[in-house]
Amino acid sequence: MNVPYADLRAQYHSIKPEIDEAVLQLLDSTQFVLGSRVAAFEDLFAPYCHAAHAAGSSSGTSALHLALLALGVGPGDEVITTPHTFIATAAAIGYCGAHPVFVDIDPVSFNIDVSKIEPAITPNTKAIVPVHLYGQPADMDPILEIATRRGLGVVEDAAQAHGAEYRGRRVGSIGDLGCFSFYPGKNLGAYGEGGAVTTNSAELDEAVRVLRDWGAREKHHHEVKGFNYRLEGIQGAVLAVKMAHIERWTEARRVVAARYDESLAGSAVVTPHALPDRRHVYHVYSVRSDDRDALAAHLSADGIASGIHYPTPVHLQPAFAELGHGRGDFPEAEAAAASILSLPMYPEMPVEFQERVAESIHAWSAK
Repeated sequence: MNVPYADLRAQYHSIKPEIDEAVLQLLDSTQFVLGSRVAAFEDLFAPYCHAAHAAGSSSGTSALHLALLALGVGPGDEVITTPHTFIATAAAIGYCGAHPVFVDIDPVSFNIDVSKIEPAITPNTKAIVPVHLYGQPADMDPILEIATRRGLGVVEDAAQAHGAEYRGRRVGSIGDLGCFSFYPGKNLGAYGEGGAVTTNSAELDEAVRVLRDWGAREKHHHEVKGFNYRLEGIQGAVLAVKMAHIERWTEARRVVAARYDESLAGSAVVTPHALPDRRHVYHVYSVRSDDRDALAAHLSADGIASGIHYPTPVHLQPAFAELGHGRGDFPEAEAAAASILSLPMYPEMPVEFQERVAESIHAWSAK
């Protein structure tokens, strides 16, 4: 009995009649790009995030790019973020002509260390992009205090944190803008690429909507240089169906995480620490081990899939070599990258699969 890292087929089959009907209706409507199905999804997703507005986009990466552009980030600006994230966070900053400025992470939450943000601010700093990594929100109140005092924008990278909460507030509604990915494996996944930008500002929402559709409010009238960052109609239809189920799936993930916490107690791995003032939605359940590679090999030999999110911090990626960083610049991010291992995690995960994972880890721990 092999244990997969995730099982998208199981989720599809659990809602197959709803999805099939929605997709067929979309095909019949021929509203293949944007259109009423995307608008319907946006109308569901904004209140879910406790935000006034949500604008669908072609991906989580394009959502980040749009949000930064809407804040006026441009050439020569600096944007503070974390190196322990998917490369898209930094890439979107570069798309604006700006420079990512990294600060290290808190080793407990894996999120940006707020104590290191202010020393990184320069006259060129324009914004801060905290990443709600693995589904646990960053420490937003100190970030907002710094940003307000220093006149900086805040863009939440919530690509892994649909429905996560910080002190009772949903991510995506806390900063100036929030950015989500609907890549198929995400907690809310499309059947292809997709993303969204959320905000409580009508002005920022309008800027995002213009920029995502070639800089035009009306056809053939382009006010600014925009992009083809539109969400496809079929993804809007799929995501609208899934909105009725996301809370159930989120709570199922939290149950899976709680089982892991209990069953892995006493093993040789360090389990995630969910902070008490936050709702962790467990896009990833990442444990730490000083011998991570050996653990991954042991699990693989037992037929158990695992992953690493992420094995190389962004500051050490060849694509960002021009920033001049080297090993040792951000020791907590580097230590995390060398020791983290993501265990199988999905809402439909059978209890017996979790038991197999725990038994295998305990057997490895006993060696």
